[in-house]
This record gives sequence, C-alpha cells and structure tokens, in this order.
Amino acid sequence: MVEGLVVPALGLGLVGWLVPRGLSLLWPEGVRALFVLGLVATIVMLVLSAGFFVALYLVSGVPAAVLVSDGWGPAAAHFGRLAVISALLWGPILVLSVAGLPRYWVKERW
Repeated sequence: MVEGLVVPALGLGLVGWLVPRGLSLLWPEGVRALFVLGLVATIVMLVLSAGFFVALYLVSGVPAAVLVSDGWGPAAAHFGRLAVISALLWGPILVLSVAGLPRYWVKERW
C-alpha cells in the first residue's frame, strides 16, 4: 500500500512545491506576474501529473498499445481526468509555494 499510494502522492506533492519555485527563477517579480506564474505552474503540473499516471500504468505492466487502443482522444481524456483529480493532492501545496514567493522578491514589494 505504501508504494502504491503514499510514495506517488508524496512525489506529486514535492513536484507541486518545486514547479513554482523553478518557474520563479525565470519569472519577473510583481503581483500580476505572480498570478500568471500560478496559472502556468498549474498547467505544467496538470501535464506532469498526466505523464506521471501514464508512467505508473506502464511500470505496472500495461502495454502502451493497450493505453491507446481506443484512440488518443479517450486516452488523453482518461489521463487528463486523473491529473485533475490528483490536483487535490498537489494543488494546495502549489498554492502555498506560490504564496511564499514574494518573500524572495528583491525589486518589487507585495
């Protein structure tokens, strides 16, 4: 149970913390930029989460041909749905990470 649920959840949570921090190295400072960073980080996390679930399926032994046997559209919808559901895990962590970024601003003030 630990390997099947807790470890992937902790991994998604850690990535949810690191994605905004990594993007902030490339992002300008400012309130509007912070909101855009939050949106971009959310989109990046949705894509990474979907890829994470694809990898979990493949590691568990499901052949790639089976994943797309009904077509790319249904497969993308399935993994997209899993990514949105996983936002319950990484979403609050991402919000806390983004909210802490103004602490490190040098040029702008909150």
